[in-house]
Amino acid sequence: MIQAVIFDMDGLLIDSEPLWVKIELEVFGALGVPLTTAMSQQTMGLRADEVVRYWHHRYPWDKPSQKEVAELILEKMIEQVRNADIALPGVDHAFAIIQEAGLPIAIASSSPTKMIEAVTKNLAIQGNIKLIKSAEHEKYGKPHPDIYIHTAEGLGIAPEHCLAFEDSINGVIAAKAAKMRCIAIPAPDFRANKAYGITDDVLDSLEELTAAHLAMY
Repeated sequence: MIQAVIFDMDGLLIDSEPLWVKIELEVFGALGVPLTTAMSQQTMGLRADEVVRYWHHRYPWDKPSQKEVAELILEKMIEQVRNADIALPGVDHAFAIIQEAGLPIAIASSSPTKMIEAVTKNLAIQGNIKLIKSAEHEKYGKPHPDIYIHTAEGLGIAPEHCLAFEDSINGVIAAKAAKMRCIAIPAPDFRANKAYGITDDVLDSLEELTAAHLAMY
């Protein structure tokens, strides 16, 4: 049975993907990287440093350093999410159902801890989160399963008894590789991607979550 629920954050709890894209286009464009909105989808779900490494490998620049570019992107993102109206539909609904079931809630995100904390404060859900795990502390980010494995360890619950919610393919792969159940909530433009077939269910939004979903696995 499911004993804990683990949420991704970007694109699932908050509508942050357009912000990531906007900032990445701005920052990488200034470095001479011919990034487009369509191209940015190649790195969806990755950590900022991995995104920077990805594009530096294809369109190398001299200065600033990759670390400085990643820090700049993150600074701009945190500034944006502190006060923006970014909650996606169904967050409060989903949290209420999970808490009614008596299950602990964790967040396992590719974003750094300080951004996760800014978001949970913005959404006023910080008091409902038992554990926050950021991939910034992992050797590898998603789609590697480490962040999910270590989140389960932090909760003291076996991965196979955890239910993960994800929006990106990279996140889904990470959750399933950790042997977790996974419900995907893809952005409408990506719903047709057959890769979501490895999930246990696909919903249109968190508003569709019911108590039955928590008891069916």
